[in-house]
Amino acid sequence: MADVREITGPAGAVECLIDKPAGEPRAAVVFAHPLPIQGGTMHTKVVFQSAKALTRIGCVVMRFNFRGVGRSAGEWDRGNGEKDDYRAALDYLAGQHPGLELWAAGFSFGSYIAAEVGAGDDRVCALIAIAPPVDRYEFARVKQSAKPKFIVHGERDELISLRQVRHFYAGLPEPKELVEIDRANHLFDGQASEVGDALQDLLEDFTCKMP
Repeated sequence: MADVREITGPAGAVECLIDKPAGEPRAAVVFAHPLPIQGGTMHTKVVFQSAKALTRIGCVVMRFNFRGVGRSAGEWDRGNGEKDDYRAALDYLAGQHPGLELWAAGFSFGSYIAAEVGAGDDRVCALIAIAPPVDRYEFARVKQSAKPKFIVHGERDELISLRQVRHFYAGLPEPKELVEIDRANHLFDGQASEVGDALQDLLEDFTCKMP
C-alpha cells in the first residue's frame, strides 16, 4: 500500500504517493506522470505498474501529481512550472533518503520533465524515459548527458513513432539502453505490466556506482 503524502511545492501543496520496497531501499526514484491537460495523473496505469516494478527491485518510488492535478495546487504551466514541481519532489525524496542513489523517471510528458531536470541535477545518477515525446520537446540536457539513460518505447506508438525514438536514441551519448515493446501503443493499452517487466529487467542489477 502506497503512503499518501502532501509536500510543499512552488505552487502550493503537491499530492504524492510513496511506494516502499519490502527491505531496505537501494535507490530512490521520483516518477513523473503524462500530460496533465490530457488526463495524465500519478494513477495512470503505466506509472502505477512502473512504480510497483521498481519497488520489487528494491527502490523507494515517489509518484506525484503535477500542479492542477488531483489535490495538487496551481494550474498547468506548459512544462516550466512542472519542472519546478519535479525539483520539489526530488528535494523531498533526497532529504528523506540521504545517501541513496537518486533516479529520475517519467512517462510521456513526464519523461521529458524527469529526464531534463534529472540531467541537470548532480544528485540524480540515472534517467528513465518511457515513451519520450522526442518530436515535441528538445531534450537538450539529455542529449549532452553522460548519465545512464534507459528508454522504453512501444513498437506501435501512434503519437511518437519508434523511428523517431530510434533516431533520438542513436544520438545520445553512452551509457544508454533502449527496450522496444512489441505491438504496444503510446499508452501501452493492455500492456502496462510489460513496461514494469522491462524496467525490472533493465534495472534489477543496475547501480550508478562504478565497481
